[in-house]
Amino acid sequence: MSSEVLGISTSPRVKGNSDLLLREALAGAESAGAQVEYVRLAGLNIGACVECNTCYETGTCRIEDDYQQILEKLLNIDRLIFATPVFFMSVCAQAKVLIDRGQCLWAHKYVLKQQLFEIECDRRAMVIAVGGSKSKKQFDSVQLTMKSYFDSLQMSYVANLFVSKIDARGAIEKHPSAMKEAFRLGEQLVSDETEVPDKPVNVELF
Repeated sequence: MSSEVLGISTSPRVKGNSDLLLREALAGAESAGAQVEYVRLAGLNIGACVECNTCYETGTCRIEDDYQQILEKLLNIDRLIFATPVFFMSVCAQAKVLIDRGQCLWAHKYVLKQQLFEIECDRRAMVIAVGGSKSKKQFDSVQLTMKSYFDSLQMSYVANLFVSKIDARGAIEKHPSAMKEAFRLGEQLVSDETEVPDKPVNVELF
């Protein structure tokens, strides 16, 4: 069965390092027969959550902007690749705004006690994160944030590609293995033969 893969680039830079890895991962998924779509958040109007708690009653967000079109895509795919640069040891601002708007998903599941889908679906997600620091701890917060977000999306968190000590725009293209790993993980994400792991498989390139 052909998978539908959504790649979300949250980098504020055009062709930033996480963005380039995302494109390569999508190429890998496409080579395996998947239908892929690329979305760049920086070109969209997505406002911050205002904590009105309307979603606690409705399960939906009352703010009307480009979030609705992204949410529709998220609910109609079975594979997600989420790419972010690391800012201050966490996801970038563009990524966090999108994630915070997912409060409606959390409310739908944990306040209203409703599932997003009537039947259980095989939905899987992976993360690509690139940071300039040499510290491995820079990815700890990224993992915790994405774990919670994917849970609200009812997606299995299956893999991470973390690359450190990369900062200058385009520097990732000179990394000896990062682009190849992105392609491989994208290809693997859509494989029907790959079982869902108990915890995300980490590919850490330092």
